Amino acid sequence: MDRYEFSFCGETLEALSSGALHWPRLRCLVVSDLHFGKSERIARRGGAILPPYETEDTLMRLEAVIAATQPQLVISLGDSFDDLTAAQSLDGRARDWLARLKAGRRWVWITGNHDPGPLDMGGEYLAELTLAPLLFRHIATAEQPGEISGHFHPKVQISSRAGRVARPCFLVDETRIILPAFGTYTGGLSCTDPVLQGLMGAKARAILTGARAIVIPLPR
Repeated sequence: MDRYEFSFCGETLEALSSGALHWPRLRCLVVSDLHFGKSERIARRGGAILPPYETEDTLMRLEAVIAATQPQLVISLGDSFDDLTAAQSLDGRARDWLARLKAGRRWVWITGNHDPGPLDMGGEYLAELTLAPLLFRHIATAEQPGEISGHFHPKVQISSRAGRVARPCFLVDETRIILPAFGTYTGGLSCTDPVLQGLMGAKARAILTGARAIVIPLPR
């Protein structure tokens, strides 16, 4: 499991190449924007018919990172489900899989704009969670130092042998971290978008996910 270790607000954190964030001192694992049920929601609303495997693929990757880090606490930073109907439509196999992953550990669902209220999934449902000196919420603000959020699905364009490709990435500066989307089939917002540029400080970095966690200065 590849990772990039860095200091943030006096704490040592690890950006994992999978797109999860690990806080070793508290044995805490953070993921964002799982978007379970996205293919079902798109089909229900008359969109393209996508292979209905994204929930299983996301669960497989989540299970792998939990096995590797053995967290006592898992925080899902909102938009864990693509909408409330998608959550209610989650099949028994996926529900049982989630129950196994939650067993024996604290699990916090931060509410997002896609899943704004409590669901029948077990665990705790919170608008935000403070574990000093860090604060976990779904959407970044310009107010709170030590903030860790998701929502924007940041991506960065890089050159490769195959040409220009987009890679999901963490955005990190002195006071804020924005996580990439962990879910399969999730799109992304370029890190050069004015919204993300306005949130991140002058010394911000992008940590690319994939086979390796690679850190670069935030493209401007």
